[in-house]
This record gives sequence, structure tokens and C-alpha cells, in this order.
Amino acid sequence: MPELEITRCVSDADHEAWRQVRIAVLPYERTQSLAELREGDTPDRLLLLARVDGVVVGHGLAQRSDLAGGGSVSPRVLEAHRRQGIGTALLERLTQHVADLGLPVLRAGADDDGALAFAHRFGFEEVNREVEQTYRIAGPVPQAPAPDGVEVVTAQERPGLWEASYERFGLEALSDFAVDTPLDVSPERWARDWLADPMFLALDDGEVVACAGLGRDPDQPTRAENGLTAVRRDWRGRGLAVHLKLRALAWAAEHGIDEVYTWTQDGNAAMRALNTRLGYATTRVGVQLARPVSG
Repeated sequence: MPELEITRCVSDADHEAWRQVRIAVLPYERTQSLAELREGDTPDRLLLLARVDGVVVGHGLAQRSDLAGGGSVSPRVLEAHRRQGIGTALLERLTQHVADLGLPVLRAGADDDGALAFAHRFGFEEVNREVEQTYRIAGPVPQAPAPDGVEVVTAQERPGLWEASYERFGLEALSDFAVDTPLDVSPERWARDWLADPMFLALDDGEVVACAGLGRDPDQPTRAENGLTAVRRDWRGRGLAVHLKLRALAWAAEHGIDEVYTWTQDGNAAMRALNTRLGYATTRVGVQLARPVSG
């Protein structure tokens, strides 16, 4: 019988092998670079590799979710090695890690029927949906003016500005997500995980009131994912979201990117409508799932 071995990622080679599994299973999504992956190493996060007879056939991820009280789990197996118990073995290890963190709820996502069936088999139930929308760039992107008195910079030009925006801007933006459970994002995770590059920031008297960014795909340089797009409540209705999003798309066009995609909660009708108005087309639906850790 083939021997299954599940080990924690430790070396750069382990992390790169983990990346390659994700790229193979989710070719339509941006995968973090090796540097980004290593930067996110914390005691709360567990990255696993599954090998059969020494060959990598799958991977796993477990970490504290951005949703309060939850732990995210992602067991993934290369297509040729599915239905052999590898995903089940990975899920068991990932579930134990979330339990060890003292979190009561497991969170997962599914973008296809096979992943959804696997999740249902282990007691996960749908709690939300996300819609993927994609913008195809075929030439220069038309721009919209910024409101009077607003200065637009990038976070990369103003080190420390993004971190300083957490209290007055970040917490409000996070609280407005259309999710089944409130987000619980620490200042450290805001600074590390929610900052895109580039991230365009709209400033009023030096204070962040809106943002929109891009994350370029390190493995497919002509693709990018939209980062957080948000506008402080007292600044909504003035065209800031349109201006910043078009600015990000223009940056993409100028840097050889021809496809930008974004995931938006199904309940966020305003952002989905804005994306559609700008020319994004709906390309995929993802199901968000949850179950008790002890389930």
C-alpha cells in the first residue's frame, strides 16, 4: 500500500511545494509569493504537505479566521490523487489545530461541486456566498475625477499611513462587510494581510477616508486581484469608490495587466452593482461554509 505522510511546512522548499499545489488546484486565483507566504508564518497558522511515497499530492492550511470565533481550514488534493482518503487525513489534522487554538467554529470555502460535496460529507453547511467578477483590460482605462479637496497617494509612498488608518477607517470598513459573523481583525493582521500593493488611499486632511488596491499575481503577471475597496461612511456618495477603482485599473493597464478579478460578498449588492457598471462580468460563485469544531 502507498505510504501517506503529512508534515508541517518548514523550509522554503516546503513552502514552494505548498504554493505549487494551490496553483494547480486553484489556477484562477492569485497565490501568494514565497516571500509573502513566509511573512505570514505565525504560531496560529499551520501549513501542511501531504506526500505519497515521497511525492507531494496535497496540502493543507489552518489558521485563525478573520471572522470572529472561527478557524479557516483548506485541505486540497491534486486531482489525480483524490478519493483516496488524503483530504480526510488533512482535514483531521487541520481541525485539531483549530481546536488547539480554542476556536469553536470551522470555516471553509468551495468553488466547485466536488469541493462542496466533500465539505457536506464532513458536516459543513452553507453560511454565505461570494461572487467573482472579472474586468478585462483591452486598452486605456477612462478615469473619473476625485472629489474636491481629496489627495490620493499610495500606501507604499507613505509608510505607516495604512497602519495608522486601522482605528478611524479600518474598523469601520471591516464592520460593514456582508458576512454571517462579524469580522475580528487585529491591527497586526490589518497591516500584514489587508494591504495590497499598490494600495491607493484617498486622504482628507491627511486622514484615510477610502482605499482601493491590487495584488499582482506573481505567477501570472498579466493577472491581478482587487484588494479591499472601501469608503468611510461620511464620504460615501461622492464618487470616491469609482475614482479609486478606476485608478487601480488604470495602473493595471499601464503595467501590462489584462485581467483583474475581485471577490465580493453576495449580500454586498452596492459593490457588485458598482463593479458591473465599471465593466466587470460575473465569472464564478464561491460558497462559504461552517460547522462546529466538535461536529
